[in-house]
Parts: sequence; C-alpha cells; structure tokens
Amino acid sequence: LALGITEQWEAILQWVVKELMEYQLVLIVLVTIHEYGHFIFARIFKVHVQRFSIGMGPVIYKRVDKHGSEFALSAFPLGGYVSMITNKLIELEPDIKEQLTSEQIKNTFDSKPKWQRALIMFAGPLANFLLSIFIFSLIFLNTPDPQTTAVVKSVDSSLLMSSSSEPILSGDQIYAINSVVISEPKDISLELLSNAGYSGILNISIKRQGIEDLVDIDIVVNDFLPSAKSQSNPVAYLGLELEYKMKPIIGSLVPSGPAEISGIKEDDLVAKIGNTNISYASDIRNVISKMPNETILVDVMRDGDLIQVPLKIGSSQNLDGKEVGMMGVAFGTKRSLFESFSKGLYETYNLSVKTLQFIGKMITGNMGTENLSGPIGIAQMAGNTAQAGFIPFMYLMALLSISLGVLNLLPIPVLDGGQLTLLGVEAIRGKPLSEKAENFIYTSGALMVGALMIFAVFNDIARFF
Repeated sequence: LALGITEQWEAILQWVVKELMEYQLVLIVLVTIHEYGHFIFARIFKVHVQRFSIGMGPVIYKRVDKHGSEFALSAFPLGGYVSMITNKLIELEPDIKEQLTSEQIKNTFDSKPKWQRALIMFAGPLANFLLSIFIFSLIFLNTPDPQTTAVVKSVDSSLLMSSSSEPILSGDQIYAINSVVISEPKDISLELLSNAGYSGILNISIKRQGIEDLVDIDIVVNDFLPSAKSQSNPVAYLGLELEYKMKPIIGSLVPSGPAEISGIKEDDLVAKIGNTNISYASDIRNVISKMPNETILVDVMRDGDLIQVPLKIGSSQNLDGKEVGMMGVAFGTKRSLFESFSKGLYETYNLSVKTLQFIGKMITGNMGTENLSGPIGIAQMAGNTAQAGFIPFMYLMALLSISLGVLNLLPIPVLDGGQLTLLGVEAIRGKPLSEKAENFIYTSGALMVGALMIFAVFNDIARFF
C-alpha cells in the first residue's frame, strides 16, 4: 500500500514539474510586461528603481544599467517585482545612501504626489491590458471574421420554461441575452455564466425566419446554474442545443474560379440560388454540390441592391471519387486594422468585466471555486493550446494577461489594487496609516494571497485524480 501511494505521488510530482516547465514561458512574458509597466512610469516620474526582478528569491543573474538599476533573474519563476527607493528604506538602511545620487535620494517613491504614485501602481495592470489589446488586435487582423450565428438545433421543453407566450423553436437564431448582442459562440456561455445564482427573468431576443422584427422570449429561472456541472455547459442547462452556422457572405474568391468568372465579389451576401432561398453558408454548399457543371442564377445583395448573377458551376471530385459542384469561394470576411483594434479593445474590456463578475460570484458562492486554476492548471492549458497552434496559444496568453491585470487591481494589500486603496485612504485621512497598521494590513494581504495560491494549486492537483 505504501509503495502504491509513493508511486502515485511520484507520478503527480513528475506531472507537476512537467506542467510548470511549460508555464514558465507564459509567466515570464506576462510578468515582464506587468513589471515593465511599473518600471517605465517610475522612470517617467524620476523615481529610482533599485531592482527589476523576474522571479522571486535568490538572484541567479543580474546586470546594472547606466542609471544604477539592477535587472535580475531570480530563482523561483512565480512572479516578479520592481523595488523602488523610498524614504522608509533609506531610514532602515542608511548605508544605501552611499549608492545613490542626491537626485535619486530627492526623488523617492513616497516623496511623489499621490497621483504619480497611483499611476506607477496602476501602470502594471495597464500594461497587461495593453498587451491583451495588442494580441487580440493582431489575432483579429490575421484571421477572418467567421460571421457565425447561433442557431437552435433542438429544445428540451422539460428544462426550458418560458413565461412568455412565445416558445423558442428549432431554427431560431439567438440574437441577444438581456440586451447583450451575441456576436461570437463564446458570448452565449459568458452571458449565461454572468447570471449564475440569479432568480428572475432571462430575456432572450431571437431572429425567426419569416418574421422581420426580433422576438423577445422571457425565461423564468430560479438559482440559475447552481452547480459546477451546470456551469460547465450553461446552454445545455437552459435546455437548448445550438449549432453555429456561418452567414452566406463571400469572404474570398478562388482566382479564376467559377464565382470570380461569373462576377460575384467579396462581401456579396448570397440570398438565393435558383429557386432555393439561402440562409447560411452551409445551404450554398448543399445546393451547389448537387449541380456540377450546370449554369444557374444566383441572387446576391451588394451595397443594398439585389443583383442576379448567372453562375457556371465548376466541378471537383470528393473523397469517394464522385463528381460534385464547386463555386470557388470561402466564407468569413476580412477585418480592417481599425476594426481589428476596435474588436481587440472591446474584447479586453468585456473579458475584464466578466472576470470581475466571476470573481464576485465565487466570493458569494454562486460560482464554484473549483473553477479557480493555479500555475499547474494554467501550465496545462498553455501546453494544450500550444499544441493546438499559435493563434490559440496567443489567445490564451491574452486571457491570462487580462486575469493578471484584473487580479492585481483587487483591493488586497501587497497587490497593486491594495496599494491604490491605501493611497485612497491616505488621501481621505490627509496622512498615511501608522507603520503598525500598515504592517498588519500587508501581512494579512500576504497571507490571503498565499492561501489563495495554495487553494488554487490544490485544485490543480485534485484534477489529476
């Protein structure tokens, strides 16, 4: 029995070490960006930075720049810090004056106006948000907008209860939840999760074929998404099965392909092929594949006008060697630089708000704390997304950067948000708290962060079993 337990823990230890090795690259990038935010604003306000460290604990490598700031790589890659000269530090270590110029002694951190100190503290999370905006913008610029819409595939009426006279039907498109427009598949789960623990009315706006106006349907919920299982699939808990279909908007054309030769253009919306009305891109494939080498009229919407185009359908062979029709188009539109940046900005804002909401729901008990991941869980996600490809890996990095920015703004002492809170208290009181009070607050904050880290690591290991 003892041998079995030892082997199990040895396997766990090997797994933990492997996952943490993958975690280091992600952590180093995010921490470096975060700490550089603090560093650059300290430099702007002429506060001397004694040390810029990536990692905690003993220094294993360092170099000193022309300003006398030490850039260090420390032994434990579980964070980082920017150490700035303060009056309190000079009082505790008088010998340090010998290493400083008179200008550096004059420009200590705590000698600066409160707004400058606040900006230095806020600059770390700000750098994480800016990194997320940059990554998202880059992703959106280099990937097509799939133009998908959530379509109801089936409804479990035993789960879905509606207080309105209108039921949700198969084929309905989910347009908005509580007035929040759904633009991507993940938006539905995020909006539903943000209502975990809610009792009352969920308003779902749908588009229904044959009806021009939106249809509003009120869903009665009581303690919505009460368990971790329900939160893992909120759409299913609601009683819906969805499929995500692309809009029939031409994204690109195969050069000299049937569609380009016929005069069809990018951004055309295909409305009808022959006598068949087109609602989704999959409808086009279904119609065209059955008509190789035939000529047919295609109705497209272009700049608000309905245009009819004669299309000579091409042909190719499928995997079974059967001849099928082909149009020579791809769906999903290109985004401009401005559209990509705007979407990156909104994505960062939206996910930051959702992160705060989910943290609040964990505190109130409306969302399971088993959703909390520590360094091992993050490392595992990083490894999985790295295998999935560069874009998913970068998307995860943007998400983690948002999480790091939001968590650091929480009003917990030792975090940036806690120091900002203490600055606010100082501004209200007209003087800082006593040294004894500050020491107690910082110690309490350190214990809270440590307990949270231990709990998150426990969650990570628990998933191993």
